[in-house]
Amino acid sequence: MGFAAVARVTDDKWVACALLDKINFGLEPGGELSLETTICNEIRQHHNPVVIANVSEDESYVNHHTPLLYGFQSYISVPIKLQSGSYFGTLCAIDPKPHVIDTPETLGMFNLFAELIAFHLDAIEQVKLSEKKLIEERHVAELRENFIGILGHDLRNPLNAISNSAQLLNHLSKEEKIQKIISIIQRSSHRMNGLIENMLDFASGRFGEGILLNKLKNESLDSTLAEVITELEANFPNHTIEVNFDLKHPVNCDGKRIAQLFSNLLGNALSYGNIASPIYVNASSDKEEFELSVTNSGKQISTAAIERLFQPFSRGDVEPNQKGLGLGLFIVSEIAKAHNGKIFVTSNDEQTCFTLKIPLK
Repeated sequence: MGFAAVARVTDDKWVACALLDKINFGLEPGGELSLETTICNEIRQHHNPVVIANVSEDESYVNHHTPLLYGFQSYISVPIKLQSGSYFGTLCAIDPKPHVIDTPETLGMFNLFAELIAFHLDAIEQVKLSEKKLIEERHVAELRENFIGILGHDLRNPLNAISNSAQLLNHLSKEEKIQKIISIIQRSSHRMNGLIENMLDFASGRFGEGILLNKLKNESLDSTLAEVITELEANFPNHTIEVNFDLKHPVNCDGKRIAQLFSNLLGNALSYGNIASPIYVNASSDKEEFELSVTNSGKQISTAAIERLFQPFSRGDVEPNQKGLGLGLFIVSEIAKAHNGKIFVTSNDEQTCFTLKIPLK
């Protein structure tokens, strides 16, 4: 065949992508033919190969306008279909003379070439998509760094100033009204600081770093857990917290992260539990396991809510006026996982209990 081309065929254009011209057809790569003058336009509609060995002997094409216009006697064209199923164009060839091309071998070869072309076109598209995705991921990484910077510095610094001012005010005045205002400020500051910590951990975890641990061997958690209780008691002065520590064996863990986990659990119990009933905190350890539980009275958590409770931005069966990001329990579960531990939840009409278990062996 004297002329062959890979053609991009759309609804309104026929464009030569690559070609071999031994008959001086007069077309260059990037050159166009009027779509309506081509058989490729018909193939675009029915997606089937067209093979003509001899135009003058072919009843379907002897009077067809395309061979009359371009002066060929033999013609073969097969569709190029992409992996998505979309139509790209054709692999076609023509010659002024008749040729025996209406054989399974010739058609099979052209189909194979068309499939190879489609494969390479798909590969090029995948590379483009990968490059686009990489650019987007870099952009997301930049946004993440900016976001973490805002959380870690721009929000935390003024929050620390507010908290420190409240502590100073607490020393300056013991007036009942002032003390109530101080309590509100401290409670709000603590909540904001918890939200910032949770968002920082969520951002780090979502971008591949996960929860980072700084484990210390033979660490006793009595004082660490007690500090969390003291801090939250100041923010929730009307609640009662009953504590039972039985830490007989040192716990190998990240004390700061366990404190964060405990603060989230106890903070939830104080926020959502029945204020008339005490909250029970139990912590124990032996050679096999460390266990920490927080139990409160209040509304039962449904089974459906428990199933999604540790997913990010899930807030369980809370009332609309009980605001929050829904990251606290997600961070709790991530800290537990980082310690190879698990969080268990039981809830009924009488009480709800969250239990952390960490193996020590």
